[in-house]
Amino acid sequence: MLSTPPFARFRRLPLLIALALGASVQAQSLVDLYAAARGYDAAYQSAKAQYDAALAKSDQARALWLPKVGLGANLARTNYESGSIAGAATDRAFTTQSATLSASQSLYRPADDASYAQSLKANEQAAAALKAAEQDLIVRLSQAYFDVLASSDSLTFVKAQKTAVQEQLASAKRNFEVGTSTITDTREAQARFDLVIAQEIAAANDLRVKALALTQLVGQQNTQPKPVAEPVALDAFAPKDVEQWVSQSQSQNTSVQQLRSLLEVAQLETRKANAGHLPTVDLVASYQATTNNGSATSPKDFGSNATTVGVSLNLPLFAGYSIQNRVKETVSLESKAQSDLDNAQRQAAQGTRTAYYGVESGLGQVKAFEAAEISSQSALDANKLGYQVGVRINIDVLNAQSQLFDTKAKLAKARYDVLVGSLRLGQASGTLSEADLQKINALLAK
Repeated sequence: MLSTPPFARFRRLPLLIALALGASVQAQSLVDLYAAARGYDAAYQSAKAQYDAALAKSDQARALWLPKVGLGANLARTNYESGSIAGAATDRAFTTQSATLSASQSLYRPADDASYAQSLKANEQAAAALKAAEQDLIVRLSQAYFDVLASSDSLTFVKAQKTAVQEQLASAKRNFEVGTSTITDTREAQARFDLVIAQEIAAANDLRVKALALTQLVGQQNTQPKPVAEPVALDAFAPKDVEQWVSQSQSQNTSVQQLRSLLEVAQLETRKANAGHLPTVDLVASYQATTNNGSATSPKDFGSNATTVGVSLNLPLFAGYSIQNRVKETVSLESKAQSDLDNAQRQAAQGTRTAYYGVESGLGQVKAFEAAEISSQSALDANKLGYQVGVRINIDVLNAQSQLFDTKAKLAKARYDVLVGSLRLGQASGTLSEADLQKINALLAK
């Protein structure tokens, strides 16, 4: 636990520095920053636009089943001249006006049926792609969030170590002045203090870089993530059987879902290609109204109305083997889609197992570091006491201090890695959702 009193004053150091510089800072939770990232992240916005486009394209395919209605109009002026060399010539001009209303409704078009079914599968593929973008955003944001916290913790521990080394340096100087220690102790403490200063500069720069990465992701300046509440409680993930996670990945992993939809689209494309041999049947109807103010043979006005209703049948007989070759092409593409799906399922299984064992190992490391922290604190206390009574030298105390602060930093990083690793496990298995983010958000300080 990170509850040792000497380090508590450093916990709010990054926030205090920002306030001292005049920045308006308010700590944000993981959920707050996720909401901001959803509206700002370009990768997620691109996936959302692609999803909206897929829905619109599906509506286009639905139009194949709906009736088609058209209106046409025609206006023509005719100048007519006739006659012979000996006879009188006949000159006449007349106008013809017509309007046609036509409609058709497909009755049997198997290729159109396959096209509409393809559009529904394309919707499923687009939904899986959007889900993948959401999961990726959750993981990227969480990683950036905890990177900032880990870097902030490292800076905190380095500053605490600098204070401790500075005290040890002052003690070594006093002991040298009174003659109870050698100049070696002073120089060792000074060397360690100079090293800690360099570490502090590197840690501050790392925090600045990590904060910039989080700012770029969420589009907000002066982001200040809330720390994890103490004592830290890392719940064991469930189920505790890796094969159950792998089984979920075979059906819920977003890459698997997308490629399964693409396989079904390829199968429907083969069905559509085979439909090239089949007839098509349409119901057609038209109404035409024509008006003439004369003709070539008569100056009288006349008009006509014609209504037509019928069924149109079209049966392809020979198309230069294009249909047969199209079928061969789609069958090969279907085989490729099946292979891509098999590969995605294998990769999902491997990724899920890797993520599972990563979380399992991370939980073990957290327990080990917690024990190591207690042992390192005890070792430091013993070395300090031994130094006071003369059975330990200054370098022993400095080494014990370095070990304690290094253990604290590794413990904090291990806890963050477990939290992010649990999200990566959900992403690999395809079960990751905003609810998982809410669970981790509940672990943050209020």
